[in-house]
Amino acid sequence: MIGRLKGTIVDKNAPQIVIDVNGVGYEVETPLPTFCRVVLGESAMLWTHLVVREDAQLLYGFSDKDERALFRLLLKVSGVGPKMALGLLSGMEPMAFLRCIEKEDITTLTKIPGVGKKTAERLLIELRDRIKELNPYASATPSTQTERLNLMTELSPIAEAEQALISLGYKPLEAQRAVAGVKNLHEDTANLIRAALKAMVK
Repeated sequence: MIGRLKGTIVDKNAPQIVIDVNGVGYEVETPLPTFCRVVLGESAMLWTHLVVREDAQLLYGFSDKDERALFRLLLKVSGVGPKMALGLLSGMEPMAFLRCIEKEDITTLTKIPGVGKKTAERLLIELRDRIKELNPYASATPSTQTERLNLMTELSPIAEAEQALISLGYKPLEAQRAVAGVKNLHEDTANLIRAALKAMVK
């Protein structure tokens, strides 16, 4: 089992990154907050989760252990695979997601791409008690979550934001319109993405 990787980020193509560890490049699928945090050409450390299938070995990476813990918790929900779990972590900040579970907010959950009413109901039913396992998030503050999204990338913030939204399942035109609607309010990619997502799920 590969539990952690530390190396240099040599490629980024949302939601996948390639991290070079002693000359070996690992392709890692990441949720949006982690993708935004790592910087091309700089060193990074990822907490990983390996999924072994008959036709592939897929590696998922996260910027901290708490984010990985939530990913693993989501995998325990019936009907939720790695791809959907990654989409949930990308479409909504962990704190906001946990608040939806606590408040049984199905409407907001179904606005995440790929999440229908039945899936949202399963998430509520199966996670209501289990989220108590995620104590670090219970004490996290909004500012802490914001700090996790600070980044610098080689693409323009607008292009990076549009690419990230498309990787979440939004159509290119939807992504362009969402980013265009908030581009005058934010200069960096992370805040552009968050503002666009917030506008799209209203």
